[in-house]
Amino acid sequence: MGRGAYALARVAVVVRAPAGWLWWPGLLAAGIGALVPGPTGRAIGLPAGAALFVIAAFGVFAVRRGRYTALARGASRAGKAVVLQDRSVTIRVWRRAHRWWLLSAFLAAVGSSFALPAAGGLLMAGAALGLWAKALWLGHWEREHEALLWVRTESARRGGAAGKEVRGYVLTGLAAGDARAGGARAGGARSQSARGGAARAARAGR
Repeated sequence: MGRGAYALARVAVVVRAPAGWLWWPGLLAAGIGALVPGPTGRAIGLPAGAALFVIAAFGVFAVRRGRYTALARGASRAGKAVVLQDRSVTIRVWRRAHRWWLLSAFLAAVGSSFALPAAGGLLMAGAALGLWAKALWLGHWEREHEALLWVRTESARRGGAAGKEVRGYVLTGLAAGDARAGGARAGGARSQSARGGAARAARAGR
C-alpha cells in the first residue's frame, strides 16, 4: 500500500459477515438440542427457543442503529489514496478472527439444550436474522442516497462497523466494490483487485 493509502471495508459486509456463521450452526445446534431429553422437555424448550429467536432478531437489528445513522450522515467522500477491500476478504478476515468464538458459541448452544432443548441454537439463529435485517436496512440507505458506506479496516477489526474505534464512514459511488447494496454477493460480478478497487474509489471520490 502506498504512502498515505489506507484500506476500506464495506460497512454492510462487515455487519453481514457473522450472519451465515451464526445461522447454520444455530439451526444445527437447535436440531441437536431438539433430540436431547432435557429436564424441561421439548414442550417448553421449543417455545422458549422461539421466543429467544424473535427477541434476538429484533434486539440485534435495533442495537446501535442510531450510531450507524449518525456515522452515515457524517460520512465523507473517498479520496484517491484508498484501497477497497473485496467482500470475500472482509468475510475471511472476520471468520479467522472469530473462529474460536463461533466454536464456543456453538458448543454452548448445544450444551444449553440439556437444560432447555433447542433454545440456545434458536438464539444464535435469531441473532443471524437480525444481522441480515440490519445489512438490508443499510442497503436501503445506500440505495436511497446512491452511495456506498465504507469503514477503515483497522477500526472495524477492533470494534465492528460501529464500534468506539470508528471515527467516521467514507462514501463512494454505487459502482465501487464487488458487492451489492446491503453487502450481498454481486451475482456474476468479477471480484476486483486491490488496484482496481483503488482506481474506482478515486473516480468515485472526485
